Amino acid sequence: MSISGTSIFKRQLNGKAMTRIGITGAGGLIGKALSSTLQNDGHTVFRFVRRAAQSETEIRWHPSQGALDPSAIAHLDAIVHLAGEPILGRWTETKKKRILESRVQGTQNIAHAIARSQHPCTLVSASAIGIYGSSLTATFTETDPVGSGFLANVCAQWEASTSSADEAGHRVVIPRIGLILSPDGGALKQMLLPFKAGLGGV
Repeated sequence: MSISGTSIFKRQLNGKAMTRIGITGAGGLIGKALSSTLQNDGHTVFRFVRRAAQSETEIRWHPSQGALDPSAIAHLDAIVHLAGEPILGRWTETKKKRILESRVQGTQNIAHAIARSQHPCTLVSASAIGIYGSSLTATFTETDPVGSGFLANVCAQWEASTSSADEAGHRVVIPRIGLILSPDGGALKQMLLPFKAGLGGV
């Protein structure tokens, strides 16, 4: 997925000429690009932050510390949930725990708040192609079962964490994102260095 692929999110948010959209992980690679694109299209973007809110378009939250007050999101038409511990880095047991808990706890926090809200709110909650496991030959579709391995288990729990919003009647969309290809960060930035040094492979 390239950063221009933020259109996958835009397609799920079309409808109103002016839409109030909250974004978790707005400071990340996808979040920054999506925020800019949505604002250019006339939407109002509200960023979820972990510090004290400094403007009317910021919403304070902490994914692992208590439930999010439904009144904090009552004005939103949609929430794009992108926040989570980066998977890049050495997978120690501590790192793997952070990867899992940041996604499950954060998603539950958002989904529960939406479920308790009286205002209809679309939840677009990111997941990943890691849910299918890995193969050098297979082609996967959304009808395929969950694969095996750490990432597949993380993605399965991550997606299940949206259930409270879905059960309460709110629209839930779960895009399964692939590798992010951008020279500004993500997988491509990590991959470019060995290639520039003449050490890249297939």
